[in-house]
Order: sequence, then C-alpha cells, then structure tokens
Amino acid sequence: IGILAAIAIPAYQDYVIRVQVFEGLNLSGGAKAAVTEFFQDRGTWPTNNVEADLPIHTDTESKYVLTVEVVNNVITVTYGNDAHATIAGQTITMTAVDNNDSIGWTCASGGVIADKHLPAACR
Repeated sequence: IGILAAIAIPAYQDYVIRVQVFEGLNLSGGAKAAVTEFFQDRGTWPTNNVEADLPIHTDTESKYVLTVEVVNNVITVTYGNDAHATIAGQTITMTAVDNNDSIGWTCASGGVIADKHLPAACR
C-alpha cells in the first residue's frame, strides 16, 4: 500500500494542478475573442479589459483564477484563490500576433509553472 500511495498521490496532485491551469486557459478564451475582434475592427490592440469590452480584470475570477487581464496584445491569467500552492500567484500569458490579418496566439508561463502542468501549446 505504501508503494502504491508513493506513486498515486504525486500523480493525482499533478492531475489536479493541470486541471486548475486549464481552467485559467478556458477563462481566457473570451478575452482572446474580444482582443481578436477589437484588433480586426480597429487595427490596434485594446489597452485594457474595459476597452476590449470585458469585465475589469478583478471581476474575471473563478475558484482557481484570481484575474484575467488584457494589456494591449497580452492576456495574463493569474492563479490564486483556491489554486494549488504550486501555481498560486503564478501567471500564464497569451500574446496575440498579427500574421497579416490573421491573429495567432502564443502561450508562455515564463518557466515558472512546470512544463508537466502546462498544456502542450504553452510548453
């Protein structure tokens, strides 16, 4: 039983952290759509959540996400509230890139959140 517990508990914790990270990426989906639409309509990036017609960054929270903030072409998801201690206070950023009238997105954690907890697109 001890050997099984030594393997199962860390694997379960990794799973829980991945789910919490994914929730933040899901919350950012609306912001990505708003930033993309704003850029396609105006040819510039929104300076903040309000200009992108989103709730202020502190109003976009969930059980594991503290804020979702838009600043120009960068969306920053900050983890907090009931997030696992490993990711609490950490961020993931999604950066919009203009590819000749087609918007692409890059995702990064700045190396702070372990790759094993990130979706493949953010590694």
